Amino acid sequence: MVRAEVTELSDEVLDWTSDRWGWSGWSIRQQVSHMASVPLRWIILKWGDQLFEGDMPMSAERFATFNSVDFDRRLDDRVFWEIDDILGAMDEAIGISRQVLIDNTVEWARTVVVQRRLTDQWALMRTVHPDGISANHETGEMTGMDLVATFRHIQNEFYTHLFNLQRAKIALGIEPIVKMPDGGYHTADGWESDLPEFGAARASIE
Repeated sequence: MVRAEVTELSDEVLDWTSDRWGWSGWSIRQQVSHMASVPLRWIILKWGDQLFEGDMPMSAERFATFNSVDFDRRLDDRVFWEIDDILGAMDEAIGISRQVLIDNTVEWARTVVVQRRLTDQWALMRTVHPDGISANHETGEMTGMDLVATFRHIQNEFYTHLFNLQRAKIALGIEPIVKMPDGGYHTADGWESDLPEFGAARASIE
């Protein structure tokens, strides 16, 4: 779906940003880069010890390009800038994610948990999860997330950022390609999910 939306877009469109809408602060290129980094920032960074027992699916040096300290929650722009390279990184991350699903059962995935900090944004995001999220009764500052919920989180992130890049295309007067799936954090009650007027920002790339 992502490849269909971004293939053949010009650099001018891929790199368009605006302060007009909250979702348009990241360009389409940055949205896709973030999406490519999400699975491994969870599977390796959060779950690595429980899933791989020290035998990680990629080197620390390679992982550092997926979890760049110099770029906010996305790939290292110095390694992955061309959209085809970003899509290739996404394929790599999805391949590792798929192998985790193959190697583990749903039953086991519901018995293991990692913790994440409870922020205002996460308090809203967690409302779309029907299960797999548990409160930490000791401090109230963290919530548990089982592996099933983690994969649902990755899926929701993909859908929401796919929705954002479609919004960017609509604002620039470009028709979206794919039909959005029924899901994503942008479906949460209280999420800003309005569509821009078609072509509202077209002048900024003309």
